[in-house]
Amino acid sequence: MTNGHGSSRRDARVRAARAVAVGLALLLPAVAGVAFLVLKGPPSKQALLEEAGLTGKRELVVGVKDDAPGVSLRDPVTGEFSGFDIDIARMIAADLGFQRDQVRFLPIETEDRPKMQARDGDTFVDVDLVVASYSITEEREKLPSVSFSAPYLRTEQSVVTRAGHPTVTSLDDLRGRSVCTLATSTSETAASRAGAVVTGRNRISECVDALRKGTFDAVTTDAAILAGFVAAEPKKLTAHDIGLDAEERWGVNTGGNEALRTLVNLSLYDSLHNPRDQRWEEAFDRYLRPEQAANLPQQVAIDHQPEDVPQVRIRRWPWERTGAR
Repeated sequence: MTNGHGSSRRDARVRAARAVAVGLALLLPAVAGVAFLVLKGPPSKQALLEEAGLTGKRELVVGVKDDAPGVSLRDPVTGEFSGFDIDIARMIAADLGFQRDQVRFLPIETEDRPKMQARDGDTFVDVDLVVASYSITEEREKLPSVSFSAPYLRTEQSVVTRAGHPTVTSLDDLRGRSVCTLATSTSETAASRAGAVVTGRNRISECVDALRKGTFDAVTTDAAILAGFVAAEPKKLTAHDIGLDAEERWGVNTGGNEALRTLVNLSLYDSLHNPRDQRWEEAFDRYLRPEQAANLPQQVAIDHQPEDVPQVRIRRWPWERTGAR
């Protein structure tokens, strides 16, 4: 004969078991859904860092110019780098998780920017990023080792002469004149097409030194690069606005590393859209804005961050299908 209390206990256990089964039945689809989103949704920042080869990396090596005051200049005594490009590189490095003392800057020649090769003493080494006044062009983007980020600065081509030179209003005014510029740069092609007698040098400082000595009639390259030289010697050098419509848009080369390019764009996007992030503005105000007065009527550069930065979607939480920035 069955005890009533025993039957009640068995019924309670059955009900509890059924409740657990129902709960599991409801939970499993939810777990599966989260798993699906993790697999099919956008990558997390950590996943991008791992894909880019930065996880566990103790040092970020960046190729930069070392002879352009205001943009990227190395102190010959201390070896320290300073300039707008340096601050932008530090901003990106910080967003990639690198401390200030974990970023190593190495000088890179103009022709070596697509090779991702900078000089460390007498040897050439691979760099992780190139932040070296590198203008984005369709031809360069076709190179296998070039993958540009979104632009981080907008400037234009300019001309600098010795003080007292007649006003240069276009590159055509330099037809038949001796002009120096950076070899393999966008400026070299434009000056040659205008009929100037163009000499390419690896370093813009070599062009400016030769201009001072009278070897060349003019130097042409991006206004933001030349502005620092004019600001340092406004009584000896003069900037000319040559009225070109084409912009020079500087980008970061990640050397074909697509995950790293996405992370760089994430840094630039956050910098552009976060009103509390003033690092770009501070870099411009520190280095480029003070040069403007000495370079009139030439505009040194557009004084706000370029807006054509793509929105980068990353997953901040496992259940997110999409995540802005």
